[in-house]
Amino acid sequence: MTSQQQRDALHRQIWAIANEVRGAVDGWDFKQFVLGALFYRFISENFTSYIEAGDDSVKYAKLADSAIPDAVKVDAVKTKGYFIYPSQLFANVAARANTNESLNTDLAAIFKAIEGSASGYPSEEDIKGLFSDFDTTSNRLGNTVREKNDRLAKVLKGVAGLPLKFEENHSDLFGDAYEFLISNYAANAGKSGGEFFTPQHVSKLIAQLALHGQESVNKIYDPAAGSGSLLLQAKKHFDNHIIEDGFFGQEINYTTYNLARMNMFLHNVNYDKFNIQNGNTLENPHFLDEKPFDAIVSNPPYSVRWAGSDDPTLINDDRFAAAGVLAPKSKADFAFVLHALHYLSAKGRAAIVCFPGIFYRGGAEQKIRKYLVDSNVVETVIALAPNLFFGTTIAVNILVLAKNKPDTKVQFIDATGEEFFAKKTNTNEMSDEHVKEILSIFDNKEPKPHVAETVDQDDIVRKDYNLSVSAYVEPKDTREVVDITQLNADLKTTVEKIGKLRSDIDAIVAEIEE
Repeated sequence: MTSQQQRDALHRQIWAIANEVRGAVDGWDFKQFVLGALFYRFISENFTSYIEAGDDSVKYAKLADSAIPDAVKVDAVKTKGYFIYPSQLFANVAARANTNESLNTDLAAIFKAIEGSASGYPSEEDIKGLFSDFDTTSNRLGNTVREKNDRLAKVLKGVAGLPLKFEENHSDLFGDAYEFLISNYAANAGKSGGEFFTPQHVSKLIAQLALHGQESVNKIYDPAAGSGSLLLQAKKHFDNHIIEDGFFGQEINYTTYNLARMNMFLHNVNYDKFNIQNGNTLENPHFLDEKPFDAIVSNPPYSVRWAGSDDPTLINDDRFAAAGVLAPKSKADFAFVLHALHYLSAKGRAAIVCFPGIFYRGGAEQKIRKYLVDSNVVETVIALAPNLFFGTTIAVNILVLAKNKPDTKVQFIDATGEEFFAKKTNTNEMSDEHVKEILSIFDNKEPKPHVAETVDQDDIVRKDYNLSVSAYVEPKDTREVVDITQLNADLKTTVEKIGKLRSDIDAIVAEIEE
């Protein structure tokens, strides 16, 4: 069995267990219990591996809590960001789950203790509230304590049965399993699924666009982080040292914010290498003291409402003031773009998923396009195929911004053709080869008939700052080519046949009448 076949088999097992333990509860409502249990198991095994430090004679899970010196606890929290006593480890709790009549309250106490272990330490904000969505008193688990405990035991036993093992240098299985679960929950969640997860094949393209040509970046930032999938794609495609100061993001939804922080830990990004904040990016931005960032990735919500002109202070906000106009209250798309541009370093690049309408509509959006083009920060606009994202069939665009362009040209790429995606059962999908081809076109900036054009800024000005790919890349004529000469010959033959048929019919009718 190949590694891919093993991975696929593991994924099928993971999803089967996730469905089995939820019972009649909707998968979307139940996701935090399965994801939370997986996270609990991961940090337990991660912590055990840290304490044992490769010494086979040390069996941390078998030690008594009272045998752990306070100095060990302090050192562990400073290094790992949290502390777990042996009795609190996932393996020990799962082993006695079926017979533990106070399982739900014990779990709640353990989660509170793990979060509380970071109190007063630098990791406090990164650990606080991580388990807040794992509500052991939730009626989704059952109406009685016994029903809740039975369901919790099934979740713990199910996750315990997954063939995953933490190893310091080979912990990708946990992160991969977590991403797989999030992806499946998103795919089954309808429109809301797209709000917290960007499919991996699209994330690969966005992350590589933002980091393209940079041998190292100071840090990477996502102003609408979701579950952190875009940030972590950067980690997967580059050596750890290339992102010097780590991963930064802001997410408005508290549950999704927790998913993002868990995702960081599960991909072995230590607490001191990421900073994910909860809040409204447009109206209460974090990291103003951290900017600028050398790489920015984002898939912000499409055409979401925001305060806009209702807040008179925003027009004087440094992020929006230079454009001289705010994005419409009903369509915050360009507010996210201007926010990202403000946070971008002089050498950096931002890759942002955008709703296509913002590239051709008039009014305030046209004025913002004028500002972006006149400032010479628009490097490339890429039109993607439809139905690539969860919850929408729209063919979205990727806007690539850069402050260090060598010229005043703008590249347009039409990646909507069937050579850039594969049709799946419910969605379309880009393979690694599709992503590689788009990156190659992006890199060389050479024209390619019906696919790519690089135009002068003056051409965009003449078209009233229209940034739609279709305005510059001529689509391929897919109509059938007709040979007029052959068509006329065929028509002449057909007419002759019809004439002969009529003569034959007339002869038959005449014979019948006689």
